[in-house]
This record gives sequence, structure tokens and C-alpha cells, in this order.
Amino acid sequence: MKIYVGNLSYDVTEEELRQEFVAFGEVESVNIITDKYSGRPKGFGFVEMPSVSEGQAAITALNGKTLKERTLTVNAARPRSDNRGGGFSGGRQRRY
Repeated sequence: MKIYVGNLSYDVTEEELRQEFVAFGEVESVNIITDKYSGRPKGFGFVEMPSVSEGQAAITALNGKTLKERTLTVNAARPRSDNRGGGFSGGRQRRY
């Protein structure tokens, strides 16, 4: 089960986040999302747990919990959509 964790403090490490979730079961992976240009954390991440029941228990217990003076938002991750924005659009049009 993939779990979204939002409103993370910028100084939370992946290991600290793993420790919050391991109390509820096995943690397969932890990934804090960083800006690709600056390398700084964006304030959210994902945790993967193999068991749905353990993942639900973690969501219930950790949603609204304070970690490093920030209130966490924890819920089941939604699948990525194909329409993620980005790309180039607009701008000036040439007249011939």
C-alpha cells in the first residue's frame, strides 16, 4: 500500500519518517520528494507498506500527528494521473 505523507518539516529525514511508520508494520520504502533543481525537500513524501491493514492502521494513527512542529497529513496515495501539467503552452504567436 502506498501512503502519501504531507506537510512534512523540511528537516525530517527518510529514516525519521520510517521510524514513525515501522511501529505499525513492515515498511518497504520511504521517499521524501525533493526539488529536482535545488535538491531541497518539497514537504511531502510517500511510504510503502506491503500490508493494507497495517497501512490503514498507520494512516489512522498518524494523520493529524505532530512531527517536528508540523501536523502531518497522511492518507492513501492516489495513482498518478496522465495530466500532470507542465510542458510549454502559450507565449507570443508570430504573425506573418
